[in-house]
Amino acid sequence: MAEGVRKDEEYSGTKPVEERHRIDEIRLDGWMRENVEGYQGPLTVLQFKGGQSNPTYRLDTPQRSYVMRRKPFGKLLPSAHAVDREFRVIAALGKQGFPVAKAYALCTDDAVIGAAFYIMSMEEGRVFWDPLLPSQPAEARRAIFTSKIETLAKLHQYEPDKIGLGDFGKPGNYFARQVDRWTKQYRASETQHIPEMEHLIEWLPRTVPEQQRVSIVHGDYRLDNMIFHATEPRVLAVLDWELSTLGDPMADFTYLLMQWTMPGLQGADFKALNIPTMEEAAEIYCKATGRDGIADLNWYFSYNLFRLAGITQGIAGRIRDGTAASAKAMESAKRTVPLSKASWEYAQKAGAV
Repeated sequence: MAEGVRKDEEYSGTKPVEERHRIDEIRLDGWMRENVEGYQGPLTVLQFKGGQSNPTYRLDTPQRSYVMRRKPFGKLLPSAHAVDREFRVIAALGKQGFPVAKAYALCTDDAVIGAAFYIMSMEEGRVFWDPLLPSQPAEARRAIFTSKIETLAKLHQYEPDKIGLGDFGKPGNYFARQVDRWTKQYRASETQHIPEMEHLIEWLPRTVPEQQRVSIVHGDYRLDNMIFHATEPRVLAVLDWELSTLGDPMADFTYLLMQWTMPGLQGADFKALNIPTMEEAAEIYCKATGRDGIADLNWYFSYNLFRLAGITQGIAGRIRDGTAASAKAMESAKRTVPLSKASWEYAQKAGAV
């Protein structure tokens, strides 16, 4: 899942387009001449490394560079790889001045390159894949984290109806819908029996928290899903909107807080590094959104890990079906069992038996 360039070890730069991902570059060039404002060829096409989900291309012209995201070729799960939704949300948010790539054009006609795709701006800046920010001086680290958290708070403050996204998600309890969705995705991609997943599929729907508010949720909000300004500690563009929808902002926020429990930030010396603790991160978000505080996190952490297990099982299913777009997919697929076990541990802390 990578929208724009990601410079970590999985997504470091570009490569020639793989044979299985080749597209008709002449037809694409012709389409862009008609549909992308200010476009002028000639066009050079490269592929970003990684990208387990929607194949992502860098399109270079003498004037500027663009990014193209397209649906994979082949058999797909229902509702997956909705590039039209990605395009719609970044187009709407861009108009509000939220930091996203510029949305240029969407093509839903498979006849052009063999699948639906959209074109956006190529945002140049810095991507940090190590949450400890070893390349940054101490004073920049807190500012980078603060910008990341305040940017999420800004996203959650928009009223969806007022920015043309009132129908971007379904009504009703978001967590209930998501548990149902990832249960179905898990079942559609199931490759093995995981007892913890069976317990979670039974327990989570019975215990969903009451929803206080509906906002735009990103769905995968973490440090390496954003581009920072080349010299300033501020978010320039939030990437990877594939899982975005309308829902409970606590889903995004608790997913962000979970990063303090994962390898990288877990057990770090926050004071020495000048990185906010989980409690301080929560304070920054609550101050920016006007929240009084946050409820018990165990249910939310269980839910987030369950959802990640559903996603990694989906990748395992795509390996089985021959549509996974990355060699890294195999590595992700192996995470389903550990994620399921960790999710059930949090469920038990939240009262599951």
